[in-house]
Amino acid sequence: MTTVEPEHQAAQRIPSLAEIEEAAASLVGVIEHTPTQNSLHLTEILGAPVSLKLENLQRTGSFKVRGATYRLSRLTPEERARGVVAASAGNHAQGVALAAQELGVPATIYMPLGVPVPKLLATRGYGAEVVLQGETVAEPLRLAAEHAERTGAILIHPFDHSDIVIGQGTLGLEVMDDVPDVETIIVGIGGGGLIAGVAAAAKARAAAEGRQVRIIGVQAENAAPVPLSLEAGHPVEITTRPTIADGILVARPGEIPFDTIRNYVDEVVTVSDDDIARAVLALLERAKVVVEPAGAVGVAAIMAGKIHSHGRTVAILSGGNIDPLLLQRIVSRGLAASGRYMTVRIPLPDRPGQLVMVSQVIAGAGGNVTEVLHTRHGQGLQIGDVNLQVSVELRGTEHRELVLQALRDAGFRPEVMPD
Repeated sequence: MTTVEPEHQAAQRIPSLAEIEEAAASLVGVIEHTPTQNSLHLTEILGAPVSLKLENLQRTGSFKVRGATYRLSRLTPEERARGVVAASAGNHAQGVALAAQELGVPATIYMPLGVPVPKLLATRGYGAEVVLQGETVAEPLRLAAEHAERTGAILIHPFDHSDIVIGQGTLGLEVMDDVPDVETIIVGIGGGGLIAGVAAAAKARAAAEGRQVRIIGVQAENAAPVPLSLEAGHPVEITTRPTIADGILVARPGEIPFDTIRNYVDEVVTVSDDDIARAVLALLERAKVVVEPAGAVGVAAIMAGKIHSHGRTVAILSGGNIDPLLLQRIVSRGLAASGRYMTVRIPLPDRPGQLVMVSQVIAGAGGNVTEVLHTRHGQGLQIGDVNLQVSVELRGTEHRELVLQALRDAGFRPEVMPD
């Protein structure tokens, strides 16, 4: 027989405004009150005023330090002496490492072998002992749990603990303080700790002021267990696919944050990797800020037309820790997704002047050739044929079609290569 948890028991898991305000007071001097800036570009797209909460400028480059610091601050002296252990591929690792350093608590962090070098060096730089093992974060998670069982160290979960949710909720209070007339807050969702905390804080503060605020969650299409979990009424696990938003690549939302999500989050939408890449690029160009893919999903949802709001809207940029090499690839993908860059393959007869003709057609249509590959080798090529691969800078999707049509009109057969 299935038992249904009584509503009052579920409500007990939802943080109160008093708890989050107490956490905020305890974090003064430890975390930064990150700035908020208006975005004219996103305001034009949405048709309503949009502000960006720049949590990517937080200490360690992410909101994770809020929950980690509050969680560790509530450990007893005996628990602190036993040390803490965590598993992460990046932001949670840095948050726990810094919190442990500030509080004088020994910390061991398990990270996968492929962790980006900047995140690895930052975690070590905060004084944590780092153990590299496993191809994905699943292996470090198992090892961290075994470490806690073996040594008595306290396992610091990235999202499924009430103190973590309460700590992340301090970001919601800042949004309400910075933008008093906010009507909609957009938050990315991984395990659910951030949106649960923000939703609890914002909804409670708004209710105390006699008004309402909408909370919209955003997940990557390739890792979106929350919509299915909401349909089922409980957390469900899905099979994820790779996504550039690795910071929210979670197969199952946490039990504790899910209660708040179910009660306080008004809508959950998903965005594609192309949407996210476009958002990272737009934030670089328009807002002059560096944001990791997981931190840009709220902006991606606005740009993709997934958000409908008529009042003041705040999108939380939850993190800025991105490997420079990944950023380079994402910018390239964002340019391609925006129609501002393409690579075309053109089969040609192997005779003098063909490359010049292609270049002249592209230049005549206003395209700028940035790279050329000319080869006589390739599957399906006939003797006497060559393949020309040309990369071109463009002004947008309409310009891309203009260049392609100019090539066709000149008798060429361009094939756009995948990103």
